[in-house]
Formats: sequence, structure tokens, C-alpha cells
Amino acid sequence: MQFFGGSEISPSPPAPTALGNNAHMIYLFNRSGVCLLYREWNRPLHTLNAQQDHKLMFGLLFSLKSLTAKMDPICTEKGNLGVPQLPGQGCSFHSFRTNTYKLSFMESPSGIKIILVTHPRTGDLRDSLNHIYNLYVEYVVRNPLYSAGTPIRCELFNTTLDQYVRSIA
Repeated sequence: MQFFGGSEISPSPPAPTALGNNAHMIYLFNRSGVCLLYREWNRPLHTLNAQQDHKLMFGLLFSLKSLTAKMDPICTEKGNLGVPQLPGQGCSFHSFRTNTYKLSFMESPSGIKIILVTHPRTGDLRDSLNHIYNLYVEYVVRNPLYSAGTPIRCELFNTTLDQYVRSIA
């Protein structure tokens, strides 16, 4: 990004490689905004503590969902800005890109929100987010030892997730 003086404020990240340095972070939230899973792979700068970071990310998603629902050119019923939309209701977004990262988002019908932050040149990740959700269902939801709404500590899920994310991103 350049301003009037022409100085480079935030340079572009290095190009993606086959070594899997494209994925930066993944968040998994439940419908109440509780962060069930947070993993990071390539995040060189840590500016917030984890709890602030999770609140900021969930707030961003809440605001973007509300904004896209308000700007929907097809729906006649706009509702109030800030009122949560049900999954599948209104216009939704799938990703946005800046000069340093791309944020891809998916919300399941049960309200689980998956956010994957990757290199800005990464392509469409909707199928990959669906696969991550299927891994979540397979290893977490079907696990009789997991209690809903608590942070995910399933080692098999974490290992499988790491391997999958490194293969896609």
C-alpha cells in the first residue's frame, strides 16, 4: 500500500510455495461466538492476546454478515443492521482479500463458523472449508468424549487438520 509520499507501508508477503507456507491461521467458532479451535502456522506478528484476537475476529464476521445482508440487492426485507442472520438467510460472503492476506469463511447450518486466513494469492477455498467442516463432524461431533461448546482438544482431529490445511494452502 502506498500513500502520497510513495513509501511502501506494508509490503506484499512472499509468493506461496509448495512447502505449505500459505496458511496462516484457522478459527472455528460456535454459534455463540465461543472459539472452539485456533491454530496458527505462519503468523510472524502477534499484536493481541488470544482472547482479544478471537473477539475481534468474531466481531468482524458479525459485522460483515450484517453488512452483506443490508446491501443485498435482491432481498426486500432488510431487517436491522447488527441483528444476527440465520444460516442461509440474506446475502453472505465467502472471502475477502487484502494485500497481505485472504480470509475465507464458511458457516454451517448448525452455526459453526470456520475462518481460514491464507496468502492473498490463494484461490477459492469453499470446498476446502467444507472438507474441514466434515473433519470436524467426523472427529469432534461424533466423539462421545467431547462436550459441545468446549475448546477442541482431540489430537487426532488436530493432526488431520494440520495435514489437510498444509496440503491445500
